Amino acid sequence: MDAMTPSSWVHCGREFSAREVADICATVAWLPGLARHELAATLCEHLGWVTLTGTAKTGACLEFLQRLQAAGLLVLPAQRAARVSRSTPRCPAQPRAVAEPMVEPTPVEVSLSALAPVRLEVIRDTALAKQWDDLMARWHPLGFQGAFGYRLRYFITAGELRLGCALLSGAARAVAVRDDWIGWTAQTRRHNLPRVLNNSRFLIFPHVRVPHLASQVLGQLARRTRSDWLEHWGFEPLLLESFVDPRQHAGTCYRAAGWQLLGETSGRGLARPGRTYHSTPRQVWVKPLGSDGRDRLCAVTEPTRR
Repeated sequence: MDAMTPSSWVHCGREFSAREVADICATVAWLPGLARHELAATLCEHLGWVTLTGTAKTGACLEFLQRLQAAGLLVLPAQRAARVSRSTPRCPAQPRAVAEPMVEPTPVEVSLSALAPVRLEVIRDTALAKQWDDLMARWHPLGFQGAFGYRLRYFITAGELRLGCALLSGAARAVAVRDDWIGWTAQTRRHNLPRVLNNSRFLIFPHVRVPHLASQVLGQLARRTRSDWLEHWGFEPLLLESFVDPRQHAGTCYRAAGWQLLGETSGRGLARPGRTYHSTPRQVWVKPLGSDGRDRLCAVTEPTRR
């Protein structure tokens, strides 16, 4: 987003007053000997610009400093070249591993009660995450290009069987029906948006045909998300959201799992400043993670530190 006024700026959801911008420029001028990363870390500490876990937002700060430099408001120290040890020979590039062809799985067509207990397995191992990515890319209608930022992958299992995959990731930045339903202000939305998680991928493998499995998994996901996310990322989520294409699905499994349909997206959005996109409207489903979730999303609280 570009400057709101000649002296007021917004970056990564945070508004900077004219005084803060002036202080940033003065600090950069006072500390010309610091490397850019050290400078960003120092500014984050001064500004209290941290994630919900209290980690400095150095990446966002570096981007903002580059914007201010492009606007002619400050001059950043020159970038320092990465040090390379002459005594250590450069390792030749390793050829990319070729994925083994996937064996077509055996169909699973039983009742839910006939399965071993259905569980959600959090993926922490890199090799398992690669398997998860490959399966999602192969079978999900939207494909899969990778997950970035806050995210948590799950395998859906029953005994030794893998039945599907689920992914929790960062929420959509702005959704009119969701934001109206929560009732938060622009400030509290910027502050608390990380506490909303998007069930951005949910897949029951096509060879698995088990009635009521999807709703059972969604219910289990809502019950354990808070503890899983807190353990993995260090802060507590308050709301789950998901988007369903009504041309393909009716959202029946979400309804059966106690999720609430709020309405539909407009089908329009901002891809980046100056460029919009249009898509098919999606149903917006939400599931609060606690009876006071909406109230807490409307409050500004201090970051949770581990």
